[in-house]
Amino acid sequence: MKKLIAILTLTLLVQAEANTDKVVNTQMGADNDARNSQKRINTLADSKDELLREYRVTLKKIENAKVYNDQLRKIIANQEVEQESITKQIETLKETNEGIVPLTLRMAKNLETFVELDVPFLPKERNKRLADLKLMMDRADISTSEKFRRVLEAYQVENEYGRTIEAYRSVQTREGKELTVDFLRIGRVGLFYQSLDGSITARYNPANKTWEDLGSEYRKSIREGLKMARKQMAPQLIKLPIQSPEVI
Repeated sequence: MKKLIAILTLTLLVQAEANTDKVVNTQMGADNDARNSQKRINTLADSKDELLREYRVTLKKIENAKVYNDQLRKIIANQEVEQESITKQIETLKETNEGIVPLTLRMAKNLETFVELDVPFLPKERNKRLADLKLMMDRADISTSEKFRRVLEAYQVENEYGRTIEAYRSVQTREGKELTVDFLRIGRVGLFYQSLDGSITARYNPANKTWEDLGSEYRKSIREGLKMARKQMAPQLIKLPIQSPEVI
């Protein structure tokens, strides 16, 4: 009897152990399934988050593209207006050039005539300026506006001569010989020269366009005038023979 009970007990223990192993195996399988399921859930969640981020980025790009396109349309519209304005300006400029070009040529020619008839001071400098203007008029690489500006600049220089006094050294032809002298220009009303040793003093007579010798009484005045023009002495009154302008 005891032997039978032992056998039954052993049998029950074996069955219990088998059932336990089955339960354990079942639980382990369930755990593995749960872990796999969680992995799939995590993967799906990550995919969802990634898709959501991509969706938001796409929406932002669409919004930016809309703003850019709106701005681009405004720029294009503005450029069309500006293009129309430029076209009108070009047409106006063409008409202006047609008037400015002959005016500039006339002004340059009149300036040349004026210098020829004027008191003959600084002849090399002034003639060079006129020659440069003449050459410039035929150059295609210089704009019409620049040509006009240069002619106006030459007029301003000539105008300034009438309000200043100046002393400069140059060569004067006298009795067929070249003599180095000091010239004194007083505006446009007086042009004089004096030899370096002071022995010769002369003035230009615009009435007959000739040089006339002056007496020794003007020698000191011319010398002082030269010093004042060179800022070597303070301005003061000097006595000089000035030709009165003709009243037209």
